[in-house]
Amino acid sequence: MKEPGPMSNDSTIHRSRGNVFADLGLADGDVRLAKAHLARIIGTVIRDRKLTQAKAARLMRLEQPDVSDIVRGRLARFSLERLERGLQGLDMDITIRVQPRSARRARARLTVEYVPA
Repeated sequence: MKEPGPMSNDSTIHRSRGNVFADLGLADGDVRLAKAHLARIIGTVIRDRKLTQAKAARLMRLEQPDVSDIVRGRLARFSLERLERGLQGLDMDITIRVQPRSARRARARLTVEYVPA
């Protein structure tokens, strides 16, 4: 399969490497994917607990429009740290694990894993 360049306009179908942001050639693809995962988890917690966005915002120490942006995937204004603080406001534990890069990968990666109760 042909490897696409950044923001390629060709219509060839390419196999994903598991990260759409990296597939698009974005240098910070791992960070963008991690932020997307954290935002998805925030949305899941809000939905599962049947919280309004206003209530979630109070718990997360954000404004309601910020929560709306997060659950809609509008994440440019949010750092990983800010999303992590929001999850902690929702009483979610966060574990960071650091380990050596696998020899099978060309570079180190950042991943997020959600472990529901």
